[in-house]
Amino acid sequence: MAERSFKKEVQHLRLGAGHTFTGEGILAITKALLENGVGYVGGYQGAPISHLMDVLADAEELLGELDVRFEANASEAAAAAMLAASVHYPIRGAVTFKGSVGVNVASDALANLSSSGVTGGALIIVGEDYGEGSSIMQERSHAFAMKSQFWLMDPRPNLPSIVASVQQGFELSEASNTPVMLMVRIRSCHVTGSFECRDNTRPSLPVKDAVANPRRDFNRVVLPPMSYQHEQDKINNRWPAAEKHIMDKGLNEIFGPATSEIGIVCQGGMYNGVIRALQRLGLADIYGQTEVPIYCLNVTYPLVQDEFSRFAEGKKGLLVIEEGQPEFIEQGLSTMLYRSQSPVQLHGKDIFPMAGEYTGQVMLDGITSFLKTHAPGLLPGQTRAPNQEAPEIPDLSQTVPIRPPGFCTGCPERPIFAAMKLVEQELGAHQVSGDIGCHIFACLPPFEIGGSTMGYGLGPASNGAFDGGGGKRAISFLGDGGFWHNGLSSSIGNMVYNKSDSVAVIVDNYYSAATGGQDVLSSRADNPTKSTNNPISKALKGIGVDWVRQIDHTYDVGRMRDVLREALTTDYNGPKVIVASSECMLNRRRREKPIRNTAIRDGARVEVPRFGIDEDICTGDHACIRLSGCPSLSLKTLDDPLRDDPIASIDQSCVGCGNCGEVADAAILCPSFYRADVVHNDTGLSAWWARTSRRIIAGLQARRRATRLEFVEVPQ
Repeated sequence: MAERSFKKEVQHLRLGAGHTFTGEGILAITKALLENGVGYVGGYQGAPISHLMDVLADAEELLGELDVRFEANASEAAAAAMLAASVHYPIRGAVTFKGSVGVNVASDALANLSSSGVTGGALIIVGEDYGEGSSIMQERSHAFAMKSQFWLMDPRPNLPSIVASVQQGFELSEASNTPVMLMVRIRSCHVTGSFECRDNTRPSLPVKDAVANPRRDFNRVVLPPMSYQHEQDKINNRWPAAEKHIMDKGLNEIFGPATSEIGIVCQGGMYNGVIRALQRLGLADIYGQTEVPIYCLNVTYPLVQDEFSRFAEGKKGLLVIEEGQPEFIEQGLSTMLYRSQSPVQLHGKDIFPMAGEYTGQVMLDGITSFLKTHAPGLLPGQTRAPNQEAPEIPDLSQTVPIRPPGFCTGCPERPIFAAMKLVEQELGAHQVSGDIGCHIFACLPPFEIGGSTMGYGLGPASNGAFDGGGGKRAISFLGDGGFWHNGLSSSIGNMVYNKSDSVAVIVDNYYSAATGGQDVLSSRADNPTKSTNNPISKALKGIGVDWVRQIDHTYDVGRMRDVLREALTTDYNGPKVIVASSECMLNRRRREKPIRNTAIRDGARVEVPRFGIDEDICTGDHACIRLSGCPSLSLKTLDDPLRDDPIASIDQSCVGCGNCGEVADAAILCPSFYRADVVHNDTGLSAWWARTSRRIIAGLQARRRATRLEFVEVPQ
């Protein structure tokens, strides 16, 4: 079950010539793949490109009709290895995954692919996750393109340009026998627009026909002496072929006047921001007509010297707008100017910030600074458009508290770390490592458990140095998605092989939840096209883990606490693995809510649990909040003048998971939590009993009020 279903939208992928496609960037990419005769597609989900895998999964029927092979790969490395099909066969293939971290995982396969070269077009579509909307470390995919010498495209963020880049990427790959990386930024993935469709095209050589007629070419095997020849082939043949194709096909674009003393060089993905800044300065219009020449690099690697030299000719100053660091493009262009002994002054990171996202204000300030130096006459009387005065931004750092990310309301991972916190109160703090996934939120308040993450599925491996000694066992956490991605071999296998005495907790929430709720091998749902219901515990025992504890209800905080304590104190010397399983609450509610709403509409009796706090019992010590941190747990100030401190309160976002009550019970806090079931369409005996109970309770409350001693203020 993915976070979002595209069953309805994928029907638009059947549109042909004469129709207009309207939708998101990710859907447009899928349509472009089908129009350009792709033979196979694979990938691994990861923001901001997760939905592309969801779209492909929902479109499997159409892909089958077109003889397109689709595979949801186990990792980015598996996806990149899939492109081996284009090495010997003239088949167009595409894979997709998250930007820099996905390329990290896939780097071995990508390096070998680039060395051998390809016969068919090979396209790697990466979701570049950089800037203020990023969820990871701030790195760029550009370095990998340079390292392995495959070509990098960064198209302008509008649907016609993105769609065209898919075709251009395949053609560039085939013209230079080199894989091409198509970089799609966060905003490009979700930009909406329209473009004119073409008919979907079957692959010229379907993979099933290639299997029936196998090919071999010893010269493409990455082994000496062929690997030395591959390097020469890159420089002497593939690179010149790529440059020629880029120039002949006009993949990079030039906008604005033919002659000028200044110019701007920008990545294609930065084009919209550049035009908007120029528009605010009165130097461009909303249609992109600009008074400042722009050299738009839709191909950011390789840089084409002849093309750049023609653009720089006759200019006194150039501004390179390159988001991220190091400044690879600026360095390359500087070298070209230096070698040609050009007098042009090149600016970039001396004006723009070295790192960070180039937001609208950053873009405006940088371009304005450049124009003040090299073309002050182009600036209006003010350095801003009249209606764009810089607002005064107050310093809110002392007023608004930091709001770190955290677990969702009802998350089944929250009680795991509440139990861990209770264990540490007994046994003291332990060395804890985390992993990629929702469970890494445990390193933040209120749990503050764990302080490192080294990669997807590498949680236990990153604790390897702490195995043994010190009188305490190290403990690590990883999710079910990370376990199947890399953790089984690199972490658990590593523990078994090295006879580790540490503890690993596998947080099994039935899905690859952090990437959108896609199924994994151990998912409990029946998937018609994928193998699910493969227990993690069985895989653990299969590779030699003898001490395994399975917990199928993580909300039982007492049980979680006891098993964690056992793992940390047992005399057993060897790897100890706890599989803590409960369904992701977001996916559970997406699955159950439509069913429940339908039942209510049909008049069926439905009970919905809710939890509350008895105001008369709550002492206001807030220990429940410190041990849970649920977003639905908040504070409430009473009208009672004898109670100054606010008490705990549960708001309407409660999903009725029961975690807060379980934590209060396991920690021996207080009995102030209660459960109330909201009953829809109540009938019969239970309805009569509810009415009777309300009358009895109302009568008892009235009697108590009548006998209560009240003080009345007498006026002086």
